[in-house]
Amino acid sequence: MESSKDPNLSHPTFAMITCAVGAESAVKESATSDGWRLAFSRPGFVTMKHEQSTEPPQGVFVRTASRSIGSVRGENSKTLTGKLIEQLEESLPAKRPFQQLHVWPKDRGPIGRFDFEPGPDEVSQAVSEEIFPILKDDWLTCDHPNRIAESGDRVLDLVLLEPSHWFLGWHVASDWHSRWPGGIQPITPIEEPVSRAYYKAAESITWSGFAMRPGDTAIEIGSAPGGACGRLLELGMRVIGIDPAEMDPRISENPKFKHIRARAGDLPRKIFRDAKWLLVDSNVIPDKTLTTIENIVTHRGCMLEGLLVTLKIGNYDAVQKIEQWHQRINNWNPSRVRVRQLSRNKVEVCFAIHFQR
Repeated sequence: MESSKDPNLSHPTFAMITCAVGAESAVKESATSDGWRLAFSRPGFVTMKHEQSTEPPQGVFVRTASRSIGSVRGENSKTLTGKLIEQLEESLPAKRPFQQLHVWPKDRGPIGRFDFEPGPDEVSQAVSEEIFPILKDDWLTCDHPNRIAESGDRVLDLVLLEPSHWFLGWHVASDWHSRWPGGIQPITPIEEPVSRAYYKAAESITWSGFAMRPGDTAIEIGSAPGGACGRLLELGMRVIGIDPAEMDPRISENPKFKHIRARAGDLPRKIFRDAKWLLVDSNVIPDKTLTTIENIVTHRGCMLEGLLVTLKIGNYDAVQKIEQWHQRINNWNPSRVRVRQLSRNKVEVCFAIHFQR
C-alpha cells in the first residue's frame, strides 16, 4: 500500500464542502475569513476557491471537506462513470492513489424535517456498488466502498448533488468525521433506540475522544425519553437521568439506571459528586442551561472530567452566539473545549468540554 504521506496528487485550489441544509452561510463566512471565495452553492453543498494551494477549509459547520477534482453530468450511470474516469485521468498522474471510496448524497432537506436523517441512501449505495468494480483496479486499494477509513488513508469522495450530477474530490482521513462516509457515523444499535438522541450521543462520545469506561457514572440532564441514556448503558456505564418527564420503560427498568424526576437546577450539588461524565441536551434556552452547568462544575466537590453539551442556536443568523458561549465556558477553566455541529444536530451545536482532574 502506498504511503499516505507520498501522494503524487495535485493540490487543487477548489474545495467541496458538505453541511446541514441551512448552514451554507455559516460555512461561507468562516471560510471567507481564511481567503476562500465562493464558487458554487446549493442547499447542503458548497464549493469554494482559494488563490493559493491550501488545505480544504474546516469549521464548526463543515461536515466534510475535500479537495475538489470536478463535477460530471449525465443521463445515466454509464455516461457519468465514463466522465468520472476522464476527470481522474486528467487530474491525477498516478494510478491506485486511494485507499478508500466514499459515496453519499448531499442532504435533501433540513435534519429532522419529515424525519429526514443524513447519510448514504439507496441511490448512493447503488452508485457505489456500480462504480466500485470499475474504479478498483486502477484507482483503489480497498475491497469495498464506504468503509470506515483509517487515519492517514487517502479517500476518493463522490457526492451526489443529484442522481445525474456528481461532484468528485479527495481528502486525507484524520479525525473521526473525516474517516466516516459522508461524515456520518456508521453505527448499528444493539436494540432499537428509544429516540434519535441515541445517535447524537453516540457521535458526540466518539468525536469527543472522552475515555468513557464501563462502570463510570454518567449523568444526563434532559434525559427523557432515554435515547442518549440507552447509548451510555450500552457502553456499560451507571447512568443517572434527570428530567421531570417519564423515561421509556426500556431505560427506567435497567438496573444500572436511576431516574431523578426533577429539574437539574433544583437539585443539590451532591447529586453530581461521584459522576465523571455529564451530557446535557434539553429544550431550555442556552443561557439558562449554561447557568445550571456552571453551578455544577464550579462547585468544590465536582469531579466531572468531561461534558457534552448541546445548545440550540435557534437559526443560522445567530451563529455569533457560539463565540459568546465559548467565552463563558472558558471561564470554568477547562483544559480543552471543542465545538461542532454534529451530523445529527438540527440547528444546534455540541460542545465537548474536558477537565483535567
